[in-house]
Amino acid sequence: MSTVLFTHEACFGHDMGRFHPESPARLKAVLSALEGPAFSSLQRREAPRATREQLERVHPADYVERLLDLIPSDGVVELDDDTSVSPGSGEAALRAAGAVCAAVDAVIAGEADNAFCAVRPPGHHAEPSKAMGFCLFSNVAIGAQQARAVHNLHRIAVIDFDVHHGNGTQAAFWDDPDLLLISLHQSPLYPGTGLRSERGCAENILNIPMAPMANSEAFHSAFSQEAIPRLVSFDPDLIMISAGFDAHEDDPLASLRYLEEDFAWATSELLAVANHACRGRLVSSLEGGYDLDALGRSAAAHVGALLAA
Repeated sequence: MSTVLFTHEACFGHDMGRFHPESPARLKAVLSALEGPAFSSLQRREAPRATREQLERVHPADYVERLLDLIPSDGVVELDDDTSVSPGSGEAALRAAGAVCAAVDAVIAGEADNAFCAVRPPGHHAEPSKAMGFCLFSNVAIGAQQARAVHNLHRIAVIDFDVHHGNGTQAAFWDDPDLLLISLHQSPLYPGTGLRSERGCAENILNIPMAPMANSEAFHSAFSQEAIPRLVSFDPDLIMISAGFDAHEDDPLASLRYLEEDFAWATSELLAVANHACRGRLVSSLEGGYDLDALGRSAAAHVGALLAA
């Protein structure tokens, strides 16, 4: 199976401060882990900028304008307690959202079977009118709308296994019964959303809270018994992954106990559904992961599973 990697050097230019956990070093760790003979068949492409039209399928025009106007020519502008923008943030955010749209285009056109977007800033906390949680634009939700608007796909499923709940994706999907979000996340934890009672307009949101210290066995059980059956019953035209790796046992920002092998296993399970439901079409985008070594190993395991499917 062929896999395409979208990234861009501009994603290194987003810098929220010397000690911020969402740092340029994260992307370096991911890309370094994807070097070497095991990844020689990985197609590598430069991420384009997202257009205003693409962004505004999820975010109101005034939000897009306001956010981009806040990008400073020097220094850092704080948007909230943990989200800031620097001179390179606008270009990075446009490339991150553009990468997911381009990945959707490539996979649906048959140029690759699946894709991984190694980009930052991440996106799954960005609500339609609010930047938060290190996120500026809702990258995966924007990609889902690209599949609909440009390629006439109807039913799009997002599986989010980042340790934090994907509140931004949930907000973007809430009122549309043909957009499915399945989020497995630690609870209680930031951002405080993701309760089982949050189900969307037509049971199109499935939140699976995981207790602190939940391990590989708990993850496999929840994934196999809840996430996969719901995904299969939804019968998607495209599967997307918010691929956060901060549920790893070494990650400093949470307390789940997964291993990199768990991310490879989950990826293979999702590919099996994609092969049955939607001709293998799957697009993944990087979200969290803050221990650099664990992030690199986990991303390599994830992409290795994409290549091996």
